[in-house]
Amino acid sequence: MTHASALSIAPIQSSVSAAEWQARVDLAACYRLCDRYGMSDMIYTHITARVPDAPGQFLINPNGMLFSEITASSLLKVTEDGELLYRPDLPYGLHPAGFTIHSAIYRARPDAASAMHTHTIAGMAVSALKCGLLPLTQTATRFCGRIAYHDFRGPERDPSERDLLAQSLGALNYCILRNHGLLTVGASVSEAFIAMWGLERACQAQLAAMACNTPLEMPSEEVVEKSCSMYAPGNSRTYGPLEWQGLLRMLDRTDPGFRD
Repeated sequence: MTHASALSIAPIQSSVSAAEWQARVDLAACYRLCDRYGMSDMIYTHITARVPDAPGQFLINPNGMLFSEITASSLLKVTEDGELLYRPDLPYGLHPAGFTIHSAIYRARPDAASAMHTHTIAGMAVSALKCGLLPLTQTATRFCGRIAYHDFRGPERDPSERDLLAQSLGALNYCILRNHGLLTVGASVSEAFIAMWGLERACQAQLAAMACNTPLEMPSEEVVEKSCSMYAPGNSRTYGPLEWQGLLRMLDRTDPGFRD
């Protein structure tokens, strides 16, 4: 019986800029954290980061590596037009749906530095509810009034879907892809990840409450409005940077291979 050997990926830190390398390290960490917190779907979703000193390019996972295997050197580099600029010496290429979704965001949103897409059970379930995400919990109110919805038209492999997705998202950073999953956008990898962490937990809490088959205690409109306003831009700290350093320290203790 033969066993699959560990992937061998040559380090590329010396051949990229310091800014790109930092983006690669943060993105690889995000993949490991996504897997650690139960938000990965084997190889079927994607997280990306814009190359800071080359805004028309972004980094994305090779289609064939588990999230727990992703390293800084393993990430593909691709242009918004689909030209593959870097691929490690592996038989894994660019996922068409991943390219469609993320290129749509970077083409339409110059402010976006990272985007995260998941297919979690909770996210997919809420995406299939007509009511969408309800302001049932304090965590959910963080997204209240600032979440977009994008209708499902089949797997996002058609390039024409890019304009439709960009139109649905607009200037918002959170999106529920109907009958599909969740999407967050951030000005950094840390911001996109922490937004997804919160959105995922809000979905989990809603499903748990709805599953109890008893009337839901909904906050009043006044309380919802007050709570939502607390999270409006300018009224709240930026979620992500404060949490990120602790998350990186945890990975460095337990799973440091993401930096390779």
